[in-house]
Amino acid sequence: MIDRRRALAGVIGMFGAQLFAPIARAAGAAPSGGVPAIAEGPPSVKVFTPTQRALMVVLSERVIPTTDTPGALAAGVPAYIEKLLADWALPEDRVPILAGLDAIEARSMRDHNLSAVRATPAQQDALLTLAMNGDLPGADKFFVLFRQLVITGYYTSEIGMTKEREYLPVPGEYNGEFLYQNINKVYSA
Repeated sequence: MIDRRRALAGVIGMFGAQLFAPIARAAGAAPSGGVPAIAEGPPSVKVFTPTQRALMVVLSERVIPTTDTPGALAAGVPAYIEKLLADWALPEDRVPILAGLDAIEARSMRDHNLSAVRATPAQQDALLTLAMNGDLPGADKFFVLFRQLVITGYYTSEIGMTKEREYLPVPGEYNGEFLYQNINKVYSA
């Protein structure tokens, strides 16, 4: 079975030059900048306030929701994000994520008079869309970086590698007449 670090190295090509620094550090593609290599265990520092953490959990599931395959929550993406930001991020790397979560919470309170965590999925999607389009003051870089964290956390998890994608250590035989319509999963190796 492929391990998370090898999977992270494969993700680097997907994001290219726009790769979030903590992801590059965890994959070993960037200098650590004084960040120690910590692989296992709980996060070494507290990154989120309780409100920020609850919102990060809810928004993770909005980025990759549960459908016919498990979503971000089932794949443990929130724990991955917290661990990555705690142990692979410099304090300045965390600023856009924390500021974005605070901006989304403030906008939800302003527009809906309730916490973004308690907002409906449609309202949460609208808030994420505002962040994505750059229409949310204080969340300039949030969406791009947050989406990278969610996608990386999901597709380097066991669920992402084995349930969303089909893991074949050695692909099957060659069939030059295999119909594209018969493909129902993307394969990873």
